Amino acid sequence: MEGNKTSKQLLNELVDQHYAGAAQAKKEGKLIAWATSICPQELLEAMDIYVVYPENHAAAIAARKGSSEFLEQSEGCGYSIDICSYARVNLGYKDIKESDACNIPMPDLVFCCNNICTTVAKWYENLATELDIPFILFDTPFNHLYEAPDHTVAYMRGQIEQAISQLEEITGKPFDYDRLAEVMKISNETAYWWRKACFTAQAVPSPLNGFDMFNYMALVVCIRGKKEGRDLFKLWCEELEARAAKGLGPWKEGEEKYRVIWDGIACWANLSPTYKILKKYGINVVTSLYPDAWTILYETNDVEGMAKAYSYYHANRCVDYVSETMLGLAKEFQVDGVIFHSNRSCKLMDFTVYEQQRRLEEKAGIPSVVFDGDMCDPRILSEAQYETRIQALVEMMENRKAEKGEASC
Repeated sequence: MEGNKTSKQLLNELVDQHYAGAAQAKKEGKLIAWATSICPQELLEAMDIYVVYPENHAAAIAARKGSSEFLEQSEGCGYSIDICSYARVNLGYKDIKESDACNIPMPDLVFCCNNICTTVAKWYENLATELDIPFILFDTPFNHLYEAPDHTVAYMRGQIEQAISQLEEITGKPFDYDRLAEVMKISNETAYWWRKACFTAQAVPSPLNGFDMFNYMALVVCIRGKKEGRDLFKLWCEELEARAAKGLGPWKEGEEKYRVIWDGIACWANLSPTYKILKKYGINVVTSLYPDAWTILYETNDVEGMAKAYSYYHANRCVDYVSETMLGLAKEFQVDGVIFHSNRSCKLMDFTVYEQQRRLEEKAGIPSVVFDGDMCDPRILSEAQYETRIQALVEMMENRKAEKGEASC
């Protein structure tokens, strides 16, 4: 344990350092990039460009109850309430430039990878147009098959090479391939420890409270290519493994009665009530699709492998792949049910929710519920509706346990 600090203490320190570092970099005249959450950040880090992530920043603002001001600003400028609330918070912040929660400096360029959704391309194009700054787009074709075909990988590698040329032009210096190799190595190690830590929740009871996973996820987004991130997730993994060895559950008080998958983004603007209602019924989120989402692995110095790895975010893959992944997680983590967040802001993820729900029930008999919410817009979630859905899930999970008990007699 570094300096006898816990991983949670380090987590909070590193979050503060990330935002303070961005402000200091701007003051020193370094280039600042705003980038999407799962992008080839290795290219930016290799050129000593300080990277901040608007999605991460919007989530932090929402978690601190500050999103309404920015939503109102962007909606007042004509952005529809049906647009992603990450985008609306960020576009509002672009105008206001100040938040009580935390601040990021204005960008000198924007770097967009559309493996997470198609909204980001227009969002970042608007930023580049309104701020009159360079726009770099890394386009990842949707994977209709389980594996990306050769022509798709070649297309994505070509874009990385083009992005390198653009960065050389923007910075006025040659690309640092030695530094790229170093960042690639660290990014892989960070991804490894992130996944290993998250998968300690396979233990029964789980040593991991799933909402802690959401909190740690902030740093796997923004410092994946830095040694501090790698060391944090290694420490967190060691702590969780020690808890599992002692048979400790996710909470100091209360028993883990039910183990569930959470599908979808957390309701950052309503994080406390969504967590407390689950804990009230002894429900622990043991996994989601997020552990694998940031497990971006490839061989160091293999630019083509890196290009391919970034195409495999679950939102960019076919329905069959996602449903089989969820069925696999349900078995590996011994889950009792699934909670689907029908997120008003995230049309791509919501599009297949009911089909995924049908397949889980049909193929594995796993009960699930769907609730309406949003990641940053506090106006969408009804706590009463949410709790009613959770109560229904508890009843279904109890019935399933009873049926299993009768079958084993």
